[in-house]
Amino acid sequence: MTQKREYKDDYPEKTLYIPGPTEVREDVIEEMCQPMFGHRMDRMTDLYTTIVEDTKDFLGTDNDVMILTASGTEFWEASTLNLVDENILVPTCGSFSERHANVAERLGKNVDRLEYEWGQAVKPEDVRAAIEESDKHYDVVACVMNESSTGVRNPIEEIGDVVAEYPDTYFVVDAVSSLGGDYVDIDEHDIDVIFASTQKAFAMPPGLAVCAVSDDAYERELEKDEASWYGGFQRALDYYDRKGQTHSTPAIPIMLAYRKQMKYMLEEGHEGRSDRHREMAEYTREWAHEHFDMFPETGYESQTVACIENTQGIDVAETIDAVSEQYDMVFSNGYGSTLGEKTFRIGHMGEHDLESIKALTDAIEDVAGI
Repeated sequence: MTQKREYKDDYPEKTLYIPGPTEVREDVIEEMCQPMFGHRMDRMTDLYTTIVEDTKDFLGTDNDVMILTASGTEFWEASTLNLVDENILVPTCGSFSERHANVAERLGKNVDRLEYEWGQAVKPEDVRAAIEESDKHYDVVACVMNESSTGVRNPIEEIGDVVAEYPDTYFVVDAVSSLGGDYVDIDEHDIDVIFASTQKAFAMPPGLAVCAVSDDAYERELEKDEASWYGGFQRALDYYDRKGQTHSTPAIPIMLAYRKQMKYMLEEGHEGRSDRHREMAEYTREWAHEHFDMFPETGYESQTVACIENTQGIDVAETIDAVSEQYDMVFSNGYGSTLGEKTFRIGHMGEHDLESIKALTDAIEDVAGI
């Protein structure tokens, strides 16, 4: 049984290079300290309509946007309940894509996996073949954009183009650890549902989930006899159209932080922000190839999380602890028992830049003696 461990007030500050949460600007954190107000007041309408419309502007989408108090996990469940009657195709290439499939199974759906070895990327031609060769109709193809357990960036644009050839099949994208740091043209590639969590590339505090929903996906939910209650597209979007607010009480302080950070994101721009993340990713890959190796398939490396293969056999856990102790920087081990010591991960996302990533890699070199 878990025992209580008293929270203290003297923890040292650490710079986060994990795959989320990531660093948050000080003035964005300060926004959460405003006096509380009611979630049905005009002030809330001003706040919520601002963050919704700013998000649409940042993403460059005509699709509707929902921002709910939740983690991105909420939209695994909601998109499955809202769009899937029976069958869903889930390409799996790591822990989070596999978890997406598990969620659908727990919800009673028939799940077909298009399975890849961890580290390999989903291929559009395989998705087409899976749809064509199946004797089932797939209501949804659900794909992870950024498999942060393996550092793979799947080609969701090309996969979306394939799924668009099948008008009665909807395309759902988990972009939890990439949206905001890796450009994607949502409308151009017919992505029906794409969602993210704020604590990753958006560089905001945890607690909000962002989801863009196409008109087709909205209409699809209207046809169904059952759908998600909390994450229902109709319920959330209709309430926004009527009231400009959320249907349930939101985490108002985090939305205040969101408003501040989104202004920074708009100033940098979707493509500009993506360019900065690409620069960090390219440097980290070069460094990894010099000292170790990259774990993901060549040409499909993530733009926000580097998964580095531990070819030198360093003690990953010990190195993480030493870098934390000596430099107050925290990076991550490999995900789970399979990759825990075989790989380590650097989250180069959010408000980091090339210089801050170089500071971490210098620290790793010093501690590991490489």
